[in-house]
Amino acid sequence: MSSSALPSPPSFSEAQGYYGHLPSWPKLVARTGTIPWVEPTWDNEVSGKRVLRVAGDHPIARIWEDNLAFKIHAILDETKVQWTSTDVVRIGYIDNFSDPAPLVLWIGVIPSSLSGVDGVVVAFKCRNLLEENGITDVNVEIRESVVTRSAGAGPMLFKTGHILYEEAIINARDPLASTLGISICAQSTPWTRGTGGFFISEGANSERLLLVTARHVVLAPDRYKNEFFRSKGDSQPRHDIMVFNDVAFNRYLASITSAKNCTDREYRKLVNLHDDIATHWDTPESRVIGHVVLSPPMGVGGSNDSRSDGYTEDWAVIEIDASKVNATNFVGNTIYLGSFSDFYNAFASTDFKYPDDGLLKLNGTISDAKMRRPLKKDPDGLLVLKRGAATGLTLGRANNICSYVRHYHNGDEVQTSKEWAIIQWKHRKRYQYDMEPRKAFSATGDSGSVVVDTQGRIGGLLTGGAGTPSDLDISYATPISFLLQRMRENGLHEPNPNPVLPT
Repeated sequence: MSSSALPSPPSFSEAQGYYGHLPSWPKLVARTGTIPWVEPTWDNEVSGKRVLRVAGDHPIARIWEDNLAFKIHAILDETKVQWTSTDVVRIGYIDNFSDPAPLVLWIGVIPSSLSGVDGVVVAFKCRNLLEENGITDVNVEIRESVVTRSAGAGPMLFKTGHILYEEAIINARDPLASTLGISICAQSTPWTRGTGGFFISEGANSERLLLVTARHVVLAPDRYKNEFFRSKGDSQPRHDIMVFNDVAFNRYLASITSAKNCTDREYRKLVNLHDDIATHWDTPESRVIGHVVLSPPMGVGGSNDSRSDGYTEDWAVIEIDASKVNATNFVGNTIYLGSFSDFYNAFASTDFKYPDDGLLKLNGTISDAKMRRPLKKDPDGLLVLKRGAATGLTLGRANNICSYVRHYHNGDEVQTSKEWAIIQWKHRKRYQYDMEPRKAFSATGDSGSVVVDTQGRIGGLLTGGAGTPSDLDISYATPISFLLQRMRENGLHEPNPNPVLPT
């Protein structure tokens, strides 16, 4: 299509409203689709609510990682576009699940860096490249979006156990339990907090328990140089990691006795729990749970497998103090699913069954092949979940086509990495007025969370997302197979994601 035949850029109203009700409500810059946009009115507001879905089975999946993505990136670089992410997703409407949503090459750019006129030119150049590669049914859309890294001697952590009719007690204890999803930060940088991901051990019979999280959570980039970190034992000070910074701890403490709909007996127990925690966990020193022992520089990792090449390398390993977690209170890699009523509200339209003890026990990993294989029995994609320090338990759908993101450092230094993409999950509801509100899969403070499927298989480690820092449309994770491989290559002996502590 010649430049003279290109369509006009979107109007102000279309640019602002086109992606209505996505978590970040991003601004549309340009698109190649020709279907006119109709501005929602009060009587058709539901019809204007957008939703993201996974790509599913499509020819683009077979060539995207091999060369097509890099050719798209070359066009963006040649035209001086300051792009932040390239995703392949379906974008539809929340009230229309019966028809497959259109597949879109979704390009994120730095806000206010690309005009609508120039954006249209770039979008059609990318569309022409798709057609040259035999992809004729995929439109290109450019939106404003940033990629955010989602960070945000004492008593033992609680052992989680099912207490019949005392859900308020379980919920109150969970943030200080040895289950997954605890809020952590470095004692030296308490303003940067994230989430403890998953436990590992070295081999099958190691007494040393390790916790994996994102590096930028515990070695804040604004404070520490991006250098290889390995603990040298007593010859250097420990880089201590604690549960909760002071602000988060005080907020948690206040929440304990504010539980609703609890019995008098439960409330008395909550008061006792509050007093116990206020007495024994109030100082930063009492909340230290371990120290960082290993973390390579943040960057883009490589391997001998071209499909595993280029993932984000943003991980750190924490050795957990035995005074905090040992065989007496360790329940393995488990995720607390909340009360039965909370679980039912979240999983009502799935086949996932609530465990008797309310705990999802992790076992095994999701292979790279399964990540890329569309589900024939569920076109909505692989259902995954995570428990993060910021947003708690959330559900999402894993896209079968990897995304690419670009980070900008010091003005002119750029870095491009490949990501496992997770989109928000909007489950189908029976009544129109009961539409689920927009909620992102993750937010700032969730970095380091482990992403798993409903069978308890580990998929990856959450590192960030695209949208705005407060509202992410797409979350990004690094696959578990890549993480375990890089741990071995960096000297960790037989990292085992199914640890059992000897009694």
